[in-house]
Amino acid sequence: MVDFKQILTEDNTEPNTEFLKQLRSKLPEFFTQDKYGIDKNGKEVVVEAGGFDIQKFQTSLSNHNVNEIVDGYTLNFVGKKYAELQVGKPTASVIIPDMNHNNEPKNAQSENIFLTGDNLNVLKHLQQAYTNSIDMIYLDPPYNTGSDGFVYNDNFDLSDEDLRNILNMSEDEINKIHLLNGRSSHSAWLTFMYPRLKIAQQLLKDSGIIFVSIDEHEYANLKLLLDHVFGENSYLGDVIRKTRSSANDTSNGFNQQHEYVFIYGKNARLSHIHGEIKDNSKYKNPDNDPSGAWVITDPSARSGGPNSSFQIVNPKNGHVDTPPAGRYWAFSRSTFDKWVEQGKVVFKDEVKEGQRGFFVKKYLYELKNEFNTVNSLFGTDNRFMNQAATKYLRDELFDGNDYFSSPKPVELIKNLVKYSTNQDSLILDFFAGSATTADAVMQLNAEDGGNRKWILNTLDEKTPDDSNASKAGYLTIDEIARERIKRSGKKIKKEHPDLGVHFDSGFKHYYIKEMNASTIDKIVDFDPNNIQLLTDDVVSEFSGNAVKLGKYYEKSDKDKVNPKFAKVVDTGATGENTILQTWLINDGYKLDVLVKTIELVHNNVHYVEDGSMIYIIDQFTQEDVEALLNIIGTHQLNVKTIIVFGYSFDFATMTSLKNNVKTALDGVRVEVRY
Repeated sequence: MVDFKQILTEDNTEPNTEFLKQLRSKLPEFFTQDKYGIDKNGKEVVVEAGGFDIQKFQTSLSNHNVNEIVDGYTLNFVGKKYAELQVGKPTASVIIPDMNHNNEPKNAQSENIFLTGDNLNVLKHLQQAYTNSIDMIYLDPPYNTGSDGFVYNDNFDLSDEDLRNILNMSEDEINKIHLLNGRSSHSAWLTFMYPRLKIAQQLLKDSGIIFVSIDEHEYANLKLLLDHVFGENSYLGDVIRKTRSSANDTSNGFNQQHEYVFIYGKNARLSHIHGEIKDNSKYKNPDNDPSGAWVITDPSARSGGPNSSFQIVNPKNGHVDTPPAGRYWAFSRSTFDKWVEQGKVVFKDEVKEGQRGFFVKKYLYELKNEFNTVNSLFGTDNRFMNQAATKYLRDELFDGNDYFSSPKPVELIKNLVKYSTNQDSLILDFFAGSATTADAVMQLNAEDGGNRKWILNTLDEKTPDDSNASKAGYLTIDEIARERIKRSGKKIKKEHPDLGVHFDSGFKHYYIKEMNASTIDKIVDFDPNNIQLLTDDVVSEFSGNAVKLGKYYEKSDKDKVNPKFAKVVDTGATGENTILQTWLINDGYKLDVLVKTIELVHNNVHYVEDGSMIYIIDQFTQEDVEALLNIIGTHQLNVKTIIVFGYSFDFATMTSLKNNVKTALDGVRVEVRY
């Protein structure tokens, strides 16, 4: 539920808020009962949340013979308490649909999503509707090399008093927190990454897998952080990726040629990766064995004991075999005898010098799975190097122009997607950069007929003034990414002319932006109990007719008080479009939910059948109220909840709606949001 006024004026988030939320969902039986009261609007609300009963929990551990670990270590860094707070802190941002783009035929039916904006705000919105929904996440976060432009920027909307009271920080800790802003230290990087990975973990399905690229600068810290967030047991491995063949002279004489891709599962017991499909063409059945096709397998093993070291005599010619020197048979005598009876062991009629007198069959049905394993060194092939990625983006998509530095190889991401998803999986990348992940997913779908979908997010970061991208008219990074997706889709269709209408090369686009200052002032100052008619048009404050992108500051503005913007765009979104989209995802509806717009007398309402919700956002009249009540009362719509934007109703109309619903519509409730 999104109530803008409540988010702006009643934020009670604490560092453990999100942790307790997760704990309560998984172990509700160990929480005491919530206490309820009635607020000034007559609505039942929680006045005191139930607490965690640690004694009951410890008793349960003891009763079930669970040993508690008292030894161990924990990850700690300057900014950790603040990072934990950020996980549970609600976002005051809104989702502005790019109506001009989304209404194009190719995009209107697409299930792919591109989100432009700060990824922490994006993740907090996705958290409401996509928890336990993502099959695979790929991330290429800032490497914090010192030259990659990473600095930790935060508006730190908490006062020093808040830091003392909410986070229980000392003066020294408060000073260190402030020093993080604008820095690129290890602590600053961890503070930046922590809340993003925590929410990412919640978005993954229990069988989901996350891949994170990194180089030597933050390799050790990222491993500790991923262990902390996902659990040490969820570590599945890491891939070595060759980045270059050689380097110029270095001061220490060492040529660093690789980086890493960490692999973690949400649940190690359920998260599995798989390599290429095995080539089983060697399996034949020349003797019509009823057990099916087979190949000859090595009967020896490196380890064993007295039961697996014995003579085998060929009954046809008396040839005697023993295990090779230093090895054992891969079976016991009793197992061998059983295999002889079953026909799995075949004795040869003639035995040439140096040969065994028998062979053992390995049947096709005995294979544990149809896939090869994924080797940690598969990324050392030259096709995964940086120069291959740069060349592909420049020469095959952007007509010989270099618009993006250090893109990831599409072949690498395509392999990672192939190794961790099925044909209907949902893939997320919230450090999307040049949109390699979208390109890789589309290519793979074209190759294997899959219907994988993707959600990409990148920041509207300003391109440098002297860059090729800026000179070509790409003023923000997200523009390059979206153009790459469009060009990739065209290229794939050209290379695969037989692709049917099911192939999805389109995407829906949304901007995630903070509310502007004037909107916040109107919301904070508004008194819902004032019976005077609201004269300000609050709805239009949310329109997307002037979305500012590519925020930056002049070098002379050292205190960063006068932001400038690379461009301003008109998305075609009304304030009603923005409010509705923000409400929908935060009510648990995914971005592709079907919404019907119903015309009344003077205004419209929005209906979501899956959930029986009616949304009323824009101005509403008494005639509209009567028309809506008639539609619901005559069962033309199955409605359980009517959600209204409080700023759009005068006192009389709001009172009429509430009273009429209460008396005439049994089982329907009105929820007012401000």
